[in-house]
Amino acid sequence: MIYSVDNHTAPLHTPINKGKESMAYLTYVIDNYHRLPNISIFLHAHKEGFPAAWHTDVEGYSNVASVRLLRQDTVRARGYVNLRCNWVPGCPDEIQPFRTTDAHRTSEHQFVAAWKALFGPEVEVPRTIGSTCCAQFAVTREAIQKRTLQEYQRYRQWLIETKLDDELSGRIFEYLWHIIFGREAVVCPIYEVCQCDVYGLGCNEGTSR
Repeated sequence: MIYSVDNHTAPLHTPINKGKESMAYLTYVIDNYHRLPNISIFLHAHKEGFPAAWHTDVEGYSNVASVRLLRQDTVRARGYVNLRCNWVPGCPDEIQPFRTTDAHRTSEHQFVAAWKALFGPEVEVPRTIGSTCCAQFAVTREAIQKRTLQEYQRYRQWLIETKLDDELSGRIFEYLWHIIFGREAVVCPIYEVCQCDVYGLGCNEGTSR
């Protein structure tokens, strides 16, 4: 399902173009919440190649190869799997919401307020959030439906209404997806383990876990 962010005459489109890929992802979940497939794979618009798909790990930076190699048994077992194994950027501690020493980390400065708006003030903000970038992942229907349709609608409405710009609002969601889908705040598997478990690549005795 290809969502257009800037063409309201397209068969599938988002309400507005904001929040990078997160607007399309949330719109897909809202549109299909009651008829989700067993596994949904969320991908950017680019197919392959460098530099457009620099964050795609497999040979040729190819999302086609990523999907073909993806081990569905791993997705089913974990509920959510990031399609990037390389730790840079993102792991092990990309977002530290209460860090005050780095003026350039603008997403951190907005993270506490965004967290409370999205999840409620009663939900504790993690001290550290770590996950490999860059918002391409596979997730099961059960993991998506751990949260209600109304929650996803609220997330999207926040994205529509927030005064944060496209880049910043999208980056906040980039480091929330794994938490939204039920994983812990830090999900940073060892690169070789991730490559084996997610793609079946480089597996040696004792590598997979």
